[in-house]
Amino acid sequence: MRPPFLILQTGCPVASMRRHGSFAHWIRVAAGLRDDEVVVIDVADPGGSGGEELPTREGFAGVIVTGSGAMVTDLLPWSEASAAWLRDAAHAGLPLFGICYGHQLIAHALGGQVGYNPTGREMGTVDIALQPDVADDPLFKGLPAQFGVQATHMQTVLALPEGAQLLATSEQDAACAFRWGQSTWGVQFHPEFSTTHMRGYIRARREALATEGSDAALMEQAVRATPHARQLLRRFVAIASD
Repeated sequence: MRPPFLILQTGCPVASMRRHGSFAHWIRVAAGLRDDEVVVIDVADPGGSGGEELPTREGFAGVIVTGSGAMVTDLLPWSEASAAWLRDAAHAGLPLFGICYGHQLIAHALGGQVGYNPTGREMGTVDIALQPDVADDPLFKGLPAQFGVQATHMQTVLALPEGAQLLATSEQDAACAFRWGQSTWGVQFHPEFSTTHMRGYIRARREALATEGSDAALMEQAVRATPHARQLLRRFVAIASD
């Protein structure tokens, strides 16, 4: 029996989507993992009562870090403690996969720069373009040069950590995905999102989108399935289990 995967939960879905479960649940299902194959640690501390204690690294096949409504640049104590833990884990060679906030948190932990995206909010189904040398990357190799992903974020990785390899970009984001070392990845998009998740998030943000000059109804109509992005979680599980 393979070791379990650790999911560091850094937040929870918007209120209207919580009936579908937690971020950890969405990720576990998309990754093809059973309940007994994951350990979920909720590190976030939205109410000041203290998040769950970070475990020791030993005994895990790999770590997946969820998205969050928090901002990495707020340098919240629980987030900074998680960043320190992830820095040590990355240097120790434990396979890591960061999603959205998790992507930014890993980049921050390893010395990269995170901040508000100068192009504004990126939301909906967007197309990403893989870098020419991505064929050497074990997670992305063999995927189409361009494919759709589900995205919702305001902050982004403005500068990659030293030594990181850029893997993908989008029209609005110059660092959609990266790898650091042999087994640490970050993706700004949400491979765990189905079309239901994406449409639900657009509806939840419709007032903010209108204020920003975006048409939520048109954005929702443009949502489509993103099977290539969804493959990434299962690929990560296979790589980390090897």
